[in-house]
Amino acid sequence: MNHLDIIQIKEIIPHRHPFLLLDYIEDYEPGQYAVGYKCVSYREEFFAGHFPEEPVMPGVLTVEALAQAGAVAILSMEENRGKTAYFGGIKNCRFRGKVVPGDKVRLETKIIKQKGPLGIGEAVASVDGKVVVSAELTFMIG
Repeated sequence: MNHLDIIQIKEIIPHRHPFLLLDYIEDYEPGQYAVGYKCVSYREEFFAGHFPEEPVMPGVLTVEALAQAGAVAILSMEENRGKTAYFGGIKNCRFRGKVVPGDKVRLETKIIKQKGPLGIGEAVASVDGKVVVSAELTFMIG
């Protein structure tokens, strides 16, 4: 298994605090897939307003975390080093559960199609084995 710590992730993707939503990559294969984790803490800045009485990680941030996992898979390819992966679209996105403080979110994005600078990833976020978000993510390499 190939794993990456936060320093190695920052060498591949351009995201930084507070928008870097990966804590570590458990396994990845350049151009194929990445499996990472986000350890959700009550100290996350977005919990101050989403929602103060019932803290829930915004679903769009979970989708972004999935995209960042996919970006690790794509941008770790030698020919894409130093480039940026941009969102091109989101299809069939389903929110099936909440992400709350204390959760360890598993983020898995498999690259199912790539042609030139465009590609599609099949993405699933889960907590304790339960799917909380699934989507098909389109990206563009810039």
